Formats: sequence, C-alpha cells, structure tokens
Amino acid sequence: MVGWLVFALATLTYLLTLEPTASFWDCGEFIACSYKLLVPHPPGAPTFLLLGRLFSLFAFGDVTKVSVLINTLSALSSSFTVLFLFWTITMLAKKLVLHRPGLPNDRLAEPTGGQTALILGAGAVGALAFAFSDSFWFNAVEAEVYAMSALCTSVVVWIMLKWENRADEPDSDKWLLLIALVIGLSIGVHLLNLLAIPALGFIYYYRRHANPTLAGGILTLVISSVIVGLILAGIIPGLPTLAGAFEVFFVNSIGLPFNFGLVIFLVVFVGLIWFGFRTSFRTHNRLLNTALLCFVFILIGYSSYLIVPIRSSYHPTINENDPEDILSFVSYLKREQYGDRPLLYGPQFNAEPIDQKEGAPRYVRKGDKYVVAERKLETIYRDEDKMLLPRIYSPDPSHIYNYKKWVDIQEGVKPTMGQNLGFLTKYQIGHMYWRYFLWNYVGRESDIQQAGVIWPWDGGKAGLPERIADSPARNNFYAIPLILGLLGLFYQARRDGRNAFVVGLLFVFTGLAIVIYLNQPPIEPRERDYTFTGGTYAFAIWIGLGVLGLADLLKAVLKADGARAIAATLLGLLAPGLMAAQGWDDHDRSDRYNSVDSAKNLLNSCAPNAILFTNGDNDTFPLWYAQEVEGIRTDVRVAVLSYLNTDWYINQMKRDSYKSAPLPISMSPEDYAQGTNDYLPYVENPAVQDVNLKEFIQLVDQNSPLLQVQTQSGRSMLSFPTRKFFLPVDTTAVESLGIIPKDRRKQVVSRMEWDMGKGAIEKKNLVILDMLATNNWKRPIYFSTTVNSDDYMNLQPYFQLEGLAYRILPARAPNYNPRSQDDGYVAKDIMFENMMHKFAYRNLDRADIFYDENNLRFPSNYRRQFSRLTDAYLAEGDKAKAKQILDKAFTVMPDKSIMYDYSSAQLVVPLVQVGEKARANEMMDTMTNRAQQTLAYYSTRNSALFDMEVQSSLISLQSVYRAAEQVGDQARAKKAYDLLNQYYPRQ
Repeated sequence: MVGWLVFALATLTYLLTLEPTASFWDCGEFIACSYKLLVPHPPGAPTFLLLGRLFSLFAFGDVTKVSVLINTLSALSSSFTVLFLFWTITMLAKKLVLHRPGLPNDRLAEPTGGQTALILGAGAVGALAFAFSDSFWFNAVEAEVYAMSALCTSVVVWIMLKWENRADEPDSDKWLLLIALVIGLSIGVHLLNLLAIPALGFIYYYRRHANPTLAGGILTLVISSVIVGLILAGIIPGLPTLAGAFEVFFVNSIGLPFNFGLVIFLVVFVGLIWFGFRTSFRTHNRLLNTALLCFVFILIGYSSYLIVPIRSSYHPTINENDPEDILSFVSYLKREQYGDRPLLYGPQFNAEPIDQKEGAPRYVRKGDKYVVAERKLETIYRDEDKMLLPRIYSPDPSHIYNYKKWVDIQEGVKPTMGQNLGFLTKYQIGHMYWRYFLWNYVGRESDIQQAGVIWPWDGGKAGLPERIADSPARNNFYAIPLILGLLGLFYQARRDGRNAFVVGLLFVFTGLAIVIYLNQPPIEPRERDYTFTGGTYAFAIWIGLGVLGLADLLKAVLKADGARAIAATLLGLLAPGLMAAQGWDDHDRSDRYNSVDSAKNLLNSCAPNAILFTNGDNDTFPLWYAQEVEGIRTDVRVAVLSYLNTDWYINQMKRDSYKSAPLPISMSPEDYAQGTNDYLPYVENPAVQDVNLKEFIQLVDQNSPLLQVQTQSGRSMLSFPTRKFFLPVDTTAVESLGIIPKDRRKQVVSRMEWDMGKGAIEKKNLVILDMLATNNWKRPIYFSTTVNSDDYMNLQPYFQLEGLAYRILPARAPNYNPRSQDDGYVAKDIMFENMMHKFAYRNLDRADIFYDENNLRFPSNYRRQFSRLTDAYLAEGDKAKAKQILDKAFTVMPDKSIMYDYSSAQLVVPLVQVGEKARANEMMDTMTNRAQQTLAYYSTRNSALFDMEVQSSLISLQSVYRAAEQVGDQARAKKAYDLLNQYYPRQ
C-alpha cells in the first residue's frame, strides 16, 4: 500500500509537470514514429514505439492529444520505476533490519511493527529521492526512451531479488525467464538495461554459494560480462549478420530467389534450438535447459525489432536508413551511419594515416543477385601512433581546441598516457559524470551548458549574472541527499557487505562503465546527464537505506522502535522534499508549447507545395511531429540537409508524401549511390571561366570525363572546375508563374550568378543544385533561417525572407552586402501577414514558465526576424507599421520571460526611430549591465568552458555600442566600448 502511494505521488507529479506537446531533440521524431509506426533513427526503439502506438489510440481521433498520451507513457514508465525501486529498497532494508550478526538470514522471519515502519520509510525516502532527481524527472515528462529504459533496469533488479527469496522453490527459475524476457524487450528500448547483468550475476552467485570465494567472484564477473557481450554482439547484430551471410551465399552462389537464404537460416537456427532442448531433456541438464529457455525468452522480447523491416518495406514517410531487407537491417542495428570511436586500443588525435584498406562490403539488390555497392575503407595507422585506452582521439580542429581546455597537448606531438588518462579523469569522469551525478543529489548551478555543481556554501547570489542567479534551474539541495546516501552506503557495507557490493556494482556499471564505453569527445551539442540515470538509481537505494542508518544513530535518544522509525523517516524525507521544492519550477513543462509552435511557424512561412531545407534535430523533428501527427502543412516537403548526403534519403525524397509531390531531382540512383559523388572537390581549370548549372548537372549525370580527376589512390572522381556558376532564367515564364512580388519585378534577372567557394560540393549541395536546375521555379524552394550559412552556397543575393524561411527566387536583392548578416530581400507584406497574424507564440510572454537554453534559441530567431521586418518598413518611411511590429515583438516576448540576447540590440535603432527612446535606453542599459555581470563572473572562473556565454556577452556589448553610436548616444556607446576593451582588449 505504501509503495502504491509512492507510485501515485510520482505519477501525479509527472502528469502535472508533463509537456503537452513534443519537446525538442528526439521527442518529435519518437511521437511521430510511435503514432504511425514509422522508422526512426538507428538503432530504433520498437518496444517504445509499439507501446507508444497503443497509448496514442486513447486519443480517439483527437490528434492534439497524441503527444500528451505518448509523453504519459514516459510518465508512467517513470512512476513504475519508482514503485519497483521502492520494493527493491524495502527488500534490501528488510535484510538489514532482521540481520543478526553471526547467524544466517532467516528468510521467513517477519519484522515487528516498528521495524516494518522503518523499512517502509526507507523505501519511501529512497524512491521519492530518485523520483525528484534532476535527470530522471527530466526524462519522465517527455517522449524519450530513457524513462522506459530505467523501468526495465528497476524491474530486472526487483525480479532478481524476488528470485533470491524463492531460489529454493522448485519453480524458482521462472523468475530468471521473466528477467530474460524483460531484457529482450529492453533491447527494443535502449541497451543501458544490459549493464545491470553483472549485478544480477552476483545476486545469483551469493544465493547459490553460502561461502563465496574471490575466485568464484572473479568467475561470476567474467561470466556475467560475457553474457552482456553475447547479447550486445552475438544476439543483437550477430544473428541478423549471420542471417545476412546465409542470404548472400544462397542467392549469389546457389542461385536461389531473394529471402530464401533467410528462410534456410531460420530453419537451421530453430533446428539447433530444438536439438539443444532435446539434449537437455535426454541428459536431464537443468542448467542447459534454463539457459536455452532464457535465450528463447530474450529472442521473444527482441522480436519487437521485426516491426523495423516490416514497416520499412512499406516505404513510410519517415524511414531512416531504409532497413527493409536483412542486409540493410544489419547496418541499421549497428548504427553504421554514426561511425565509431576507439575504445580500448586505437589512434590518438594527431595520428597520421599511412594507408587504407577495404573493409566489409555493403550489398544491394541488383537484378537477381546481391552486388557490392561499396566497401568501407578502413584507415591504417602506424603502431607507434596508437595507444591503450585512447581518450584524446579526435582530429577535428574544434575538438583539439577543446581538448586543450583539459590537458596541455601540443599539435603534432603524441599525447602521453598521463595526458590521456588526465582527460579521462578530468573531463569524461569528472565533468561528464560526477558533475551530472552531483547535480542530482547536491545541487545544480544553472541550466547553462557546462554549468557546475552548487554546494551548500554556494547559496548566495552576490556577484552572479542575472541569467544564473534567477534561473529556476539553480537548485541547492545542500548535499542532504548525498550525505544520506553515503550514510546508507556505509551502513549497508558494515552490516551486509555482499548486497552493498551488488548495489555498488550496479552503480559502477550504469555509471562509470558507460563513461569508458562512450569515450565522449570534449564538446557535445547538449548535456548528456540522461545517459547516467542508472547510476543515480543505484545511489537512491543507498539514500533509502540511509534512513536505517539515521535510525541506528537515534538509538541513544529514542529507544522505541516505532518512534525511532518515524523520526528517521521524517528526517529522511527532508531530502526528497527539498528536491521536489527546488526542482518543481524548472521541471514543470505543463504550459510549454515553444517547440511545436516554432515548427508550425516555420512550415507556415512557406508557400503552398514548398520544399524546405532544414538543419538538424531541433530544426526538423518538431516539424515531423507537426506534419505526421497534427497534419500541419503536409504540402511542404521537409528535406533534412545532413540526410541528403545519403542515397536512401534521396530515394525517399523522390516519392510522394501526403500532399507533396516528389522532389524535382533529375539525377539517377547511380549518380547519388553511397560512395558515388559523396563530394566533388574544386579542381581549378583556368580555361573554364564559369559553368552553366544545367549543363553541369548533365555532366554529372553522364559521369563525364570533363569533370573527372584522379585521386592519390588512383581512383577517379568528379570535380567542379570553377567557382563561378550561373543559371539561365526564362524571365517570361517566371513572370507568368506569379511568384515575384510586384515591387520586385524589376529585380528579376535573366541569369543567376554566384560563387560556390573553394570548398568541396557535398552530395547534399549537389542535390540542391540539381533541384534548382530542374525545378524551373515551379515549386517554391526555401532554406530555414536556422540553417548554417555554409549550406547556403552563396545564394543569399537571391533569398527572399518570408518569415522564418528564405525563399530562393531569380530576383537579386538590390545593394546586397555579403558582409551583412541580413541575407536577401524582405518580402514585407508576406512576412507581416505571417509574423503578425499566422504565427503562434503561445506563452512566450509568461515569466512563470521556465525556458531553458534550447527553448531560448527559437525566440531569439523570432526577434531577429521582427527586427528585419521593422527595418524594411522603416526604410520605406512607414513608422506606423514599424511601431506595430515592435509592439508585437515586445508583447509576445517581453524581457521578463525571454531575456534580451545579443540579437536584441537590432531593435534599438528602430525603437528610437518610432519614438520609443525610453524603451531603447532601457534595453541598452539592461544588455550592457548583464554583459558586464557575465564577463566579470566568468573572468574569475574557468571561462574557457563558457566560450559561448563570454562571446555572446562580447557580441552584446558590440551590438549595443553600434546601436548607441547610430542613435547618437555617446555615453552608452562609451560604456559599452570601455567594457569591450576591458574584457577583450585589442592587441
């Protein structure tokens, strides 16, 4: 009953703080793929998708409820995790309470009333502490796999303890089979659950051996690690890889039709399992029989993955990697598109490649055979350039720059093992693990990336920047949960060393072991604390057991068991109570709509039947949600630039999608197959002054010798001979299409000209160029304003800003300045209608809603576009419209809810021009003071970790200086200038 009460409290908390729509990052993708059983990014999460689909059915046709329901799946997964954690803690606490020194445990003994109260108090405190921990709470209110992964971990630990209590019963092995099934199902969620197996192995060993030995413990660790390895490498990718080898052999060598090799493999595989069971019955081998049953139950859970090739074969709208056959399915499972990192042995960061060799082939179907489409190239390094446990491995210049923040490495000099291990301990373990762990049980400085731990003595706000001091994510738990957990650890280690070792093993394998496996680079796009919730789960067990330690300390004061239990529980509840009180405001997403609104606004920036190029996860996944779930603007084809470097995605773009026709791509599949035209280098040909884009695309399609160059390995590849490209424009046809605004008709050009630059043309650029050459302006083509400018290919003079997207038109913006950050021409009337009437800005004006770093980026983009629109009207002398736009900008996004950022200074001059000088002064003063606070604060800290904050503050001062100069405010200009010189003196 107490456990279910804790469950109800956790469930209520998560439902009250649940995000009502799709959060940023992967959530939009997971909701869309759950709703329609689509194929998400590798390695997929089929168990999560199937359960998400079931939950979505309760929307009963109301698509706006789908996101809430699938988010609720995470909420319930989390609260059930809390429930199973409660039961786990109470089982371990019962052993401690009933422990009698020198005597074996009596499993049938029952605790007294006072002891029962103490056990239940321990379970409640530990479970609630985990429920309100920062990382776990974050996962609980959004549609991500980590909440369900934590549930799988908590379930298998609880089941193993149930087995331990029933190990002497004849049918006790059924609990082991249940564990196998849960592990199989967890493969279809996330692989983190597998790391609990070594801890489960020791529970088994200690239960079966009354007198454990060191050799037995080592053997147990080896066997359990082998089991993890067999599942990770043998079952998950191994069985499909073997099936693929059968398929290729029987199709290519024997001449059987497609899929017959797969059928033969399945027959042989099932036959071997049958033979194993038959042998176990004949020999009465219980261990073999149980092992085979566990293997089969893992496969039953793993079978959820069958939905991936099944759904992929129907070519759904989201079909990442197109894993429709056994061979592409293996690539999908292995996450081959993401590459790999050296773990135990490999090259260090400045290792020079000496050769390349062909690796495993990638097969595709052609005719009635499988043919090798490409072979992976494996880079060969000298042995002296390799090292054990390579941590400083990435040659990426941005990574090298960030490595230097942690260790004193020199380019061109091999790092020492000391430096290598220094990076491991300082950054990967210290910064990317212990910092996250302490966030949960000590306190968190703020939501700014790289933010540190706030200790009990750091409670004051004096000298802190406003962005940190007033952040709802600034949570101080005064280390009470940490102290309680350490008390529980010492108490359990002293009274029950074996189970303390089991919990410790769980803590290490779900925390520090992941650090070694991930081998994280020195910079990440976001915080990765969600990866390590297994470690905070294990520590929560000790937080619960800390209540027993408190009770033990209170023995001298309170003699009665009941009074001591109540007192210890009440003291223990301070930890989760403080965590809930501190964490509520920054975990409450109940009124946050920013991500989905930004997606809808971006889609509504486009004309009908448009093609929209987007950048990355946050730029794309909310759009997928809006289209797939809510059916918003399905006429717009969203094309993800990074995916356009792959053949499978280009194939998808050449198919219908809802109201969107196939993209106008003329290249044949042979031209963009993986390994072909992945990039075209610039190889100058002085005889070629410029090149006609249409002719260039035709030459690419023909694999023309005119474009071919030889690589150092003797392989030929296509190149481009000049940076100057042009596209002839049929101006009469363009005008007949009615796509040029009336005020721009004189800007239409008969020939678009641009400079591609000296860099290589990637496949994605080639596809865009193909569409420009093929489309003939029949479909609108847009770039999101958040796309990296390098992907614009210097086409900005032909951009037309219509909201949050640039449209490419054969009309050159007058007086275009490539040094300006203002790209293209502002279509005032279109943009005014979009930003003032069509766009939604729900709750961006509410100061009581917490918007973290990711949620602040899109409002910043809104402000930039409001500024551009205002400037366009002021250039025409229309101050009334300009003031209307400015009022809208400050109404929907006031500083109290969306703080001014460095782009906000663009509004200063327009404010002065429309007679709002007081508001302009207030904005400049606010930005200057905040920048001064921030720079002063980081100047006393390791500011290298906060490059973004420092640079943003410097840019803010620079923007204020320029704005003040423009409006003639010399005093404010001087203050900004002096601060710039103070914190960034010119050499």
